[in-house]
Amino acid sequence: MSIKIERIEKEMQREVSKIIELEIKNKRLEFVTITSCHVTNDLSFAKIYFTCLKEEDKQAVEDALNQAAGFIRKQLAGTMHVRHTPELTFVYDDSISYGKRIEHVIEEMHKGEKNEKQ
Repeated sequence: MSIKIERIEKEMQREVSKIIELEIKNKRLEFVTITSCHVTNDLSFAKIYFTCLKEEDKQAVEDALNQAAGFIRKQLAGTMHVRHTPELTFVYDDSISYGKRIEHVIEEMHKGEKNEKQ
């Protein structure tokens, strides 16, 4: 991946976070965190990964973000200095819940080891 693409991804992540926080007035999007952004090499598409405070609301939040994607893209076009603003797709980031599951499994293994020693 080129340095230019990485720079655009970081800037896009920062700007989308600002837009969601300051300019979108949807109550479902109050506790959304943008975790990462992946842009194609030709800058035509961007996948934006997010998490939300309540995991059970993730589908509703994802739908709301994808409905607001056009507005967010328009705002990005005004703030980012790229010739073509990519089309945005929002995807729930499962990596945090996956990490929690792994941590739980490791804790269970350590508990089993302690019980065997006793």
